[in-house]
Amino acid sequence: MLNSTLLTHFIFTAYLDIGSLKFLCFTLTALLYFVIVFANMSLIVVICMNRSLHEPMYMFPCSLFVNELYSSTGSFPFLLVQILSDVHTVSASLCFLQVFCIHTAVSIEFSNLAVMSYDRYLAICRPLEYNKLMTLNYAAVLITVIWLCNILRFLIALILTLTLTLCGNIIETFYCQNDQIVKLACSDTTFNNIYGLVVTAVLISFQVFLILYSYTKILRVCFNGFKEMKEKAVSTCTPHLVSLITFSVGCSFEVIQSRFDVNSLPSMLRIIVFLYLLIMQPLLNPIMFGMQMSKIREKVKLVFCGQSSSRWG
Repeated sequence: MLNSTLLTHFIFTAYLDIGSLKFLCFTLTALLYFVIVFANMSLIVVICMNRSLHEPMYMFPCSLFVNELYSSTGSFPFLLVQILSDVHTVSASLCFLQVFCIHTAVSIEFSNLAVMSYDRYLAICRPLEYNKLMTLNYAAVLITVIWLCNILRFLIALILTLTLTLCGNIIETFYCQNDQIVKLACSDTTFNNIYGLVVTAVLISFQVFLILYSYTKILRVCFNGFKEMKEKAVSTCTPHLVSLITFSVGCSFEVIQSRFDVNSLPSMLRIIVFLYLLIMQPLLNPIMFGMQMSKIREKVKLVFCGQSSSRWG
């Protein structure tokens, strides 16, 4: 029995022996990581460099793009190493670092999407008051609170995990997860479970309420409004709704995997679910928000078509 801070490494049992195919998988994964970094970084630069995009409607997607970079950096380099390795292990310090990155990124993603739903509600249902209610400074404060609160919340959970005494080091998934590590504990985990359950339930309940409230108001306006209002609602909400739905599906898969025994499931199905969790949001968000939001799309065209920078802003 070892305190988790004294544990030297963890072993992963979910990876398959694919022989020489590992070099092809490594190349494809590295290419995918490059595409994700390029797409999200390009949109971050476009938004930051164009004064006309310094509005709340574009700052919230920018926060999402930063979070996609953050989450991908916490998972892809680790995966690339595991693909080439014959023995699938990771040092304890790197494992806990990955736990922190992935869990905070997931929390930040959902909080950001929840606040964006309220921003969409203000833009559609209260357009005359929008600039007064959602200023750039207020949006910056909201984004800062989203990041700091979620980082602090999970930092406490991670500290609680680090105090546990572990009786094993085998993780039955493709990457480090807090729930999987807590399951290895032979000391009392009651406080860990209570803290995780209560804090998560409170935050998720508030965010789900905010999303449902916002879209209830938007739907009411759509049903009672003119055709132009309905078209504006569809164009404004489509990227957000698609991102929210795909994220919710991914989180549902993750909860099922972490809470139930999935070892009996076919290995290919577990790999598909893992790939969905890994690539869906980092690839989908730049496409949806970058291509569906007309002002961002036009600025991207200016950059990549070699147009004069004098037209920026």
